[in-house]
Amino acid sequence: MSTLADKSVTPTQAPEEERGARLRLSGRQIRFLALVRRECNRFMKIKRQTVGAPLLETFLYISVFGAALGSRIHTLHGYRYIVFVIPGLIMMAWAMNAFSNNASSILQQKFQRSIDDQLSSPASPLELLLAFSLGGFLRGGTVAVLTFAASEVLVDLPVEHLLVLLAGLFFVGFFFSQLGVLVGVRAEQFDDVAVYQQFVLMPLIFLGGVFYSATLLPQPFETLTHINPVYYMIGIVRYGFLDYSDVNVALALLVLAVATGALFAVNLRLFVRGYRLRA
Repeated sequence: MSTLADKSVTPTQAPEEERGARLRLSGRQIRFLALVRRECNRFMKIKRQTVGAPLLETFLYISVFGAALGSRIHTLHGYRYIVFVIPGLIMMAWAMNAFSNNASSILQQKFQRSIDDQLSSPASPLELLLAFSLGGFLRGGTVAVLTFAASEVLVDLPVEHLLVLLAGLFFVGFFFSQLGVLVGVRAEQFDDVAVYQQFVLMPLIFLGGVFYSATLLPQPFETLTHINPVYYMIGIVRYGFLDYSDVNVALALLVLAVATGALFAVNLRLFVRGYRLRA
């Protein structure tokens, strides 16, 4: 016959059971985390290509432009030239990697038809879209953080407005992550992604003021630069680092947030309809 002591719960067991109950995830949470983990594992398995190569590319930009142009352009708006350039390079690293990760991931899964399993799974369109979005966002953020760390080793890069910087980088990363999703959904072959990346995205970023200040350009190039939406994103990030910007930072942040939300709504509508995703 078992005694009462055998059935009693020791004081140490009760907190463990309560802790386990608090940490227990719902089915929706487990499903969503599994989708995000899949996207992260995808680019981490080839991290030399997805993280190492962009980091090396940015390091070469810093070295080449810092040595070549920095010796001729000593200061720009009161800052060392290389210090003025690095915020734009960090933003470029986040934007390019967030875009390319999502565009290639969705297109690859469309070719392999593995996306059919996800569309027919219990995961909602919102969960699928957020998982893809976070995959690109985290890849871009990883490269951007490593770029910032490498920059700190080479130069003394200040951070004057941390909250503005974090908000700006968040919306920049999420915007280009959504843009990558949109291109991946609409693309029918890998050349389509390359066309957007090489002939649209790269020119917009390079002509958006990463390596120069628009105030130094003659007309009509200064006006053309102000038409470029990436110019305002770089202005936000540069203000967060250096406390200098050619743009109205508050207005630029507001417009960027609205544009990001609108793009997310468009992508969600496409996922709900299964536009160019289903066989």
